[in-house]
This record gives sequence, C-alpha cells and structure tokens, in this order.
Amino acid sequence: MTSRTANFCIDAHDPRAQVAWWAQVLDDFEPDDEGADDEGADDEGADDEGANDEAGLRGPAGRWLLFLRVPEAKQLKNRMHMCLRPVDRSRDEEVARLLDLGATIVNDLRTPDSGWAVLADPEGNEFCVLTRQADESGVTRT
Repeated sequence: MTSRTANFCIDAHDPRAQVAWWAQVLDDFEPDDEGADDEGADDEGADDEGANDEAGLRGPAGRWLLFLRVPEAKQLKNRMHMCLRPVDRSRDEEVARLLDLGATIVNDLRTPDSGWAVLADPEGNEFCVLTRQADESGVTRT
C-alpha cells in the first residue's frame, strides 16, 4: 500500500496574508476558513482560545496548502518547493503576472524555448514557474 499527500504545510509570519496571496496565484485552490482535517495536527501554535493559528487553501482531491504561523522570518533556502505550470498563458506572461502580485525573482533560468524562473512569494518562500504543458503534438509552449 502507498500514501497520498493530504496537505503541504508552509511556515508563515502571516498565514492569512499568505492564503490571500496564493489564492491569486493558484486557480485550483480556494481559501477555506474551516481549515483542514486536524488529524495529526500539532497544537503548539494554538492561541489562548485553543484554535490553531493557521490558514488554508482547499485544493483538488481534498488536498490542502496550510500556512502555519511561526514567530521567525524565513532564513534559508527551502528544502522543498512547488513548481507551477501556467494553464492559460505563457511561462513569461505568468512570471510577469506573479511579479505584479508581489513575487520576486530569485533565479532566472529561462531560455526562449525552455527553462524556468525561480520566484519567491511575499514571505520569501521559493517556487518555480515552468513552461506550459506539451500539447497533443508534443510541442511545449512557453
């Protein structure tokens, strides 16, 4: 038997601001005030009322992006990151859109026909923007 992802947890100084930002980036995740299933959740971040200090985005197949409040700012490179593939625009158009939303470029590895851009969200978490998916003919569109 194998496992499936349930959620991805990302440390954040301001979880709600991160949810608002990522909701503009991802079209298949929606903000959800209910939060993900608490099974296995750690209560260390609980406030005085006992509620976890987190905010989440509900995604396809019951998966979640959870942003968990931490006191410290991000200091080192992520050891895991998301790679995004644009759906309805080119890679370069998507990079421009994300920069307009407040992302920053960490490393630009784009060429005219391939490559990717490494960006950071407003709290410094790195992610990549890849080229669009190959079409039926096998041609990848940038």
